[in-house]
Amino acid sequence: MSKKIVVIGSGIAGLSCASYLAQGGNEVTLLEKNSSVGGRARKFEAAGFTFDMGPSWYWMPDVFEKFYKDFGHTAQDFYTLERLDPSYQVIWKDKSSDHVPANLDEFKAWFEKLEPGSAAKLDEFLKEAAYKYDVGMNDLVHKPSLKLTEFVDKRVIGGVFKMHLFSSFSTYIKKYFSHPKIIELLEFPVLFLGAMPKDTPALYSLMNYADIVLGTWYPKGGMHEIIKAFVKIAESQGVKIETGKEVTGFEYENKNVTTVNVADGSSYACDYVVSGADYAHTEFQLLKEKANYTEKYWDKRTMAPSSLLFYLGVDKKIPKLEHHNLFFDEDFNVHAEEIYNQPQWPKAPLFYACCPSKSDDTVAPEGSENLFLLIPIAPDLKDNEEKREKYFEMLMDRLEEFCGEKIREHVIYKRSYCVNDFKKDYYAFKGNAYGLANTLKQTAILKPQIKNKKLSNMYYTGQLTVPGPGVPPSIISGEVVAREILKAI
Repeated sequence: MSKKIVVIGSGIAGLSCASYLAQGGNEVTLLEKNSSVGGRARKFEAAGFTFDMGPSWYWMPDVFEKFYKDFGHTAQDFYTLERLDPSYQVIWKDKSSDHVPANLDEFKAWFEKLEPGSAAKLDEFLKEAAYKYDVGMNDLVHKPSLKLTEFVDKRVIGGVFKMHLFSSFSTYIKKYFSHPKIIELLEFPVLFLGAMPKDTPALYSLMNYADIVLGTWYPKGGMHEIIKAFVKIAESQGVKIETGKEVTGFEYENKNVTTVNVADGSSYACDYVVSGADYAHTEFQLLKEKANYTEKYWDKRTMAPSSLLFYLGVDKKIPKLEHHNLFFDEDFNVHAEEIYNQPQWPKAPLFYACCPSKSDDTVAPEGSENLFLLIPIAPDLKDNEEKREKYFEMLMDRLEEFCGEKIREHVIYKRSYCVNDFKKDYYAFKGNAYGLANTLKQTAILKPQIKNKKLSNMYYTGQLTVPGPGVPPSIISGEVVAREILKAI
């Protein structure tokens, strides 16, 4: 029997959830407070450049393909997907740089050159990582994590020790490798997971499998092509998408939300509600006394980083940059400490430079570069223009030193984005960019639950609940919540 369902927020998780719910025969309305869809994966255009605002890495292509297949499509129906080679470039403390090869044999040869004997060790490391990826991405992340008995599963229980859930990621890597460049490269994916490598479960070597074996990809036209594809799928299923609709509260009857109220005075009757908006904002500002958790609970959560971002249009080409560039030219551990253990503005941060115009001539005018710079920072730092400018100059100094040429005087478009913007645009808790940290104490059933405990028809999806932050987990989060609602209808 068809139900009226309101989904709040048009990020990846909201679009995924809305599509599955509508496919199940329901009348689904998706409400977005901003003027454009996509959440953190929005885009904007300025001075002839097209900028992706958030996600820039296309990893785990199998997760995207599963979503498209569920609706009778493949990625090729929406965009051309190209595997990047090199996958990315790393700039080291000794000012040398390496192009990380997409080809596995070339990758192993590079490791062997750095550390004799490491190619054979990498085979063993990746075999274990492949197992974790298989069990993790096909079993664990699809659990709604509403009760412990979900994990009473032969494959999961039998694999607990093989999954290395209780081992430190840092210690685990050092069992295999000793060369500092290898260690830093393998630790890089967890920089955004929300804890020091020594405090992150070794389970997350599955990220290394995603990086090294499954590869780094790029959808021609930019990452926002994913949003366009998801919108097409949602609308083809009958989802009604409305922008400029900021939800301000709910009306209730017994233990049910009956109406969703919007800032413009409109309202939407509903049988079920899914919030893909920031979980903590939904709790504090919309649900209030009907919230799942207290403010004290949220203050005790360990958050993944926020970010300081710069979107730059440069009126010339920059030969030394690749599509993805990781500046590991400063101390990894010091910066990580300043994010996670002693939150402060970093003294000498690592940073990431994305130059999609290397792969795609549609995102910048001819002869120009589209440049996206990102510094991971601790959430909830004091954010102002003076701080942003200080770090812009710092990044320009290091970029120009590495590239061996003037860049800042060729910047013809510049926009920054930081903690205050995450709070304003997404009501992001503490201005976070990447949700909750993926620590053992915040895994599976220990994350904020997808179902409200006081309301029988209120659910949550997105990066602050299971399975966690990132585009592929957000796709899965939407599906998991939709399946739970479809079972309840």
